[in-house]
Amino acid sequence: MYFLIGLFSWPILHFLFRYRARGTEHLPRDTGYVLAAGHVSNLDPWPLGMALWPRRFLRFMAKSELFWFPLGPLIASAGAFKVRRGQADYDAMATAEQLARDGHVIAMFPEGTRRRKGLRKKWQPEAHTGAARIALAADVPLVPAGIKGTDRIARLSSLRVAYGEPVPVDDLRDLELHEAARVATDRLMERIRVLEESLEP
Repeated sequence: MYFLIGLFSWPILHFLFRYRARGTEHLPRDTGYVLAAGHVSNLDPWPLGMALWPRRFLRFMAKSELFWFPLGPLIASAGAFKVRRGQADYDAMATAEQLARDGHVIAMFPEGTRRRKGLRKKWQPEAHTGAARIALAADVPLVPAGIKGTDRIARLSSLRVAYGEPVPVDDLRDLELHEAARVATDRLMERIRVLEESLEP
């Protein structure tokens, strides 16, 4: 399913939305890692993953509310696994850690929910430490990314992605996991902000 989505959407992204990605040299080629980006649209995984396709596929957490039939089996076949928002979902975290150790790319949106929406949202965006916790626990790189244009898809806005160098975490190994994850998350969000600003017209 993931391959087919990529196959049919590649020409749409490149020709209709003028898709461009830079910084792909920062993406580990043969190991698992956590790829973390800001979140402005439900379409964010689409451009985030296309620069890796077809050699690497994203695995990503999706809110448990989406796993209803027939949508649930569909998004699971496209690489998603469920997470329960608003609570500590240890099963989802353990699944993500094991997938990362096994060489998969785990896509994460640390803010947990989209930043912009016309209506007031129950879940307000703020940086959570899950992405950093998974990378630290699985001992894999934590790679930041900036995305631009997915919130203006109806206007055929150009889609841009910038990948950054992995966040340095070696100096955090002696800290407790929760403290190390918080410091790493602060570093991660600053790098995401810089990458997003670099994509401004």
